[in-house]
Amino acid sequence: MELDLAGAELKAVLNRLRRAQGQISGVIRMIEEGRDCEEVVTQLAAASRALDRAGFAIIATGLQQCLTDIENGRKDGEDPHAMRARLEKLFLSLA
Repeated sequence: MELDLAGAELKAVLNRLRRAQGQISGVIRMIEEGRDCEEVVTQLAAASRALDRAGFAIIATGLQQCLTDIENGRKDGEDPHAMRARLEKLFLSLA
């Protein structure tokens, strides 16, 4: 299964990942500066949420593409049940 992010979807995912990247850099800096534990954990939680949202957006796009492929009768040799099982495993990896 190949992921095809286009236009607004790609921009949204990249923005979330860049936000997470900035937040992680901030967490590292806060730890190096000896900042308050509560502030560090709050920032780390925000980075984690940004990564989760990017992951869910990627999985949602993959699900949408798979459904479209099935509806259009595209045959790439993969059993639809096997495809579903792989997507479910990916989704659960973020849970």
